[in-house]
Amino acid sequence: MAVWRLILNHPENKMMNTWRALAVLWLACFCRGTTSCPALCTCFPQKAEVICSEVPLTDFPSEGLPENTTILTIQFTNITSISEQHLNSVPLLQQLHLYRNRLQSLPSHLLRGVPFLHTLDLTENKLTELPVDVFSHAPLRSLVLKNNLIENADAEWLPENSSLTWLDLSGNRLTKVPAALLQNVPHLEILDLSNNHLERISRSSLDSLTKLQKLDLDNNKLDTLDESTFQNTHSLIHLFLAQNKLNSLPKNLFQNLTQLRNLNLDDNQLSHIPPGSLDPLHSLDEQGIDLTSNPWLCNRKLQYLWSWLQKNTKKAYLPDSITCSSQLLAGRSVMSLTESELNTDS
Repeated sequence: MAVWRLILNHPENKMMNTWRALAVLWLACFCRGTTSCPALCTCFPQKAEVICSEVPLTDFPSEGLPENTTILTIQFTNITSISEQHLNSVPLLQQLHLYRNRLQSLPSHLLRGVPFLHTLDLTENKLTELPVDVFSHAPLRSLVLKNNLIENADAEWLPENSSLTWLDLSGNRLTKVPAALLQNVPHLEILDLSNNHLERISRSSLDSLTKLQKLDLDNNKLDTLDESTFQNTHSLIHLFLAQNKLNSLPKNLFQNLTQLRNLNLDDNQLSHIPPGSLDPLHSLDEQGIDLTSNPWLCNRKLQYLWSWLQKNTKKAYLPDSITCSSQLLAGRSVMSLTESELNTDS
C-alpha cells in the first residue's frame, strides 16, 4: 500500500491520476444521464418524450421507461389495460396519448401517481363504463374520450371545480347531455358532444359553462331546443348544430350569443326562422352561418329570413344553396325570390 501511495504521489503520476479520476467522473455522469428505452418504442431524451406507435405491444411498457418522461404516446397497439402502478414509473408525466389501442376499462385513481399530467387522450379505444375518481388527482386541462363506447358520463369522474378547459366526448353513445359532470368543469372552453345519440338538452344543462367558447353538437338527434339553452354561455364563439332533427327554433335562442362568429344549422328540418332570432348575432364571420340543406317553406313565414339574407349575404355560407322545398318554388334559391313570391300561403 505504501508503494502505491508513493507511485500515485509521484509528480509524474499525479497528472495521470487526475485525468483518470476525471474520466471516471465523466463516465459516471454520462451513465446517469443516459436513459434506457422500452423495447418497440422510440425515446427522445432531449424532449423527455417516448413514442410507441404501430408496434405489437400487448402490455404497458413500464420496463425501461425513463423516469424523467414528460410526454408518452402509445398508439395503434394491442394494449388492453393500464394501471396506477404503470403510471407510477413516470411521475413527471405531463401528456399521455393513448390513441387507438384496445383499452376496455380504467381503474379508479388512475392518475394518482402523475400530479403534473395536464393532457390525457384516450381516443378510439373500447371504453364503456368508467369508475369514480378515474380522472381525479391530476390537474387535467384536456381530456379526450372520442370514439369510445361510453353511454353515461359520470359527475364523479372529476373533482369539483376541475381545471379542465377541453372535454371531447364525441363519437360515443350518450343520449343526454351530462349536466352533472358539466357542473364540475366551470373553466371549460371547448366541449365536443358531436356524433352521439343526444335527444334533448335539459334546462340549465349548460348554465355553469360561462367560459365556453366552442360547443359542437353536430350529428345527434336533437329535434328541439329550450329557449334558455344558451342563456349563460355568453362567451360562445363557435356553435355547431348540424345534422340534427331541429324542426323549429325558439325566437330568443341566440339572444345572449353576441360574440358568436360561427353558427352551423345545416342539414336539419327547419322550415322557417322566427322573426328577430338572428338579429343579436352581430359578430358573425363572413360565411359564418350555414343554413343549407333544410326544407325551407317559401311563404310568408320565411319573409324574415329572406330579408335578413338580403342584408347579410356575406355572412351566409353558400347563400344560393339555401333553397325552397315548397312545391311551386322547389329548388329555387331563397335569395332569388321576390317579396311578392313570398307573400303567399303555400
